[in-house]
Amino acid sequence: MAKTTNKTIKVALAGAGAFGIKHLDGIRNIDGVEVVSLVGRRLEPTKEVAAKYGIAHVSTDLADSLALKEVDAVILCTPTQMHAAQSIACLKAGKHVQVEIPLADSLADAQAVVDLQKQTKLVAMCGHTRRFNPSHQWVHKKIVAGEFNIQQMDVQTFFFRRSNMNALGQPRSWTDHLLWHHAAHTVDLFAYQAGSPIVKANAVQGPIHPTLGIAMDMSIQLKTASGAICTLSLSFNNDGPLGTFFRYIGDTGTYIARYDDLFNGKEEKIDVSKVDVSMNGIELQDREFFAAIREGREPNSSVAQVLACYQVLHDLEQQLDA
Repeated sequence: MAKTTNKTIKVALAGAGAFGIKHLDGIRNIDGVEVVSLVGRRLEPTKEVAAKYGIAHVSTDLADSLALKEVDAVILCTPTQMHAAQSIACLKAGKHVQVEIPLADSLADAQAVVDLQKQTKLVAMCGHTRRFNPSHQWVHKKIVAGEFNIQQMDVQTFFFRRSNMNALGQPRSWTDHLLWHHAAHTVDLFAYQAGSPIVKANAVQGPIHPTLGIAMDMSIQLKTASGAICTLSLSFNNDGPLGTFFRYIGDTGTYIARYDDLFNGKEEKIDVSKVDVSMNGIELQDREFFAAIREGREPNSSVAQVLACYQVLHDLEQQLDA
C-alpha cells in the first residue's frame, strides 16, 4: 500500500444527512484533511450543508465527485443498499474509501468489495464505530492487557421506528434493517472483543411489518470458539430509551457501555476521557482512516477484517428465511 505524503488529503463525502453531518463535524477536528465535494440526494439541501461547511463542489451523483482528480478519498454515508456498489465504484476510480456500516446487505456483495480492495491495494474501511468508541476501546485495552476476559455480552439495540424516519426525524428514502445494519455492530464487536471467531449463531424474528417489509423485532445468540456467549435483542418497537446498550460480563468485572460512556456493574461511571484523542467515536474512526492512508497500511475495521461479520449475518439470514 503506497504512502501518501504530508499533503492535505482531499475528501468527497456522499450522503449529506444526519450521519454525513457527524462525519463533517469530526473531520473539522482533524488536521491535514479537507472535504472538497459533497454528494446528496436532493440538490438544494445538499447545497445548504456544503455552504455551512465551506465545501465548494456539490452534486447529486457520486460519479461527478469520483471524476475530480484532486479527490484522494471518499466517505460513504448513503443508504445501505448502495454501499457495496458505491465502494466498488470508488476503488475502481482509484480512491480510498470508508463506507458506513454495513459494508453490504449480502455476503456476495461484501466479498466483492474485499476482493477488489486486495487487487487495488487502496485503503478500504468500514465504519464499525463500536471498535472506536472510547467506552469499548477501554474494555479492549483491558482485554489485550490480559486483565479481563469476556464470558458473556448482553446487548440491547432498541429504536422506536414504526414509520420510516431518520435520526433527524425526516422521512427516509430507504428502509433500515435490523439484521444487516444494527446486528452488524454487535456481531463484529463481540468477535473483536472476544478475540475469537463466532462459531455458533442462532436467530428468531417477530412478524414482518406490512408496509416496511422487515421484521421489527429480532433475537440473536452467538458463541465464539473461545466459549464466550452473546445475547442480542433488537427492536424497532421500543418506546423508551433508544440506542444500543452493551453489558460486558467478564472474569474480573462487569461493564456497561452506552455509546461513548462506560459504567461498572454498579452503575458507577468510569472515566474514559484519556483513552484516545477525542470522545467522539465517529471522529476517531475518521482519524484511523486518514492515518492508514498516510501510513500506507491496513486500517482497523478494514473491509477484510470485518468480512467475517457478514458471513455470520448471511448464515443468520439463511436460518430466518428457512
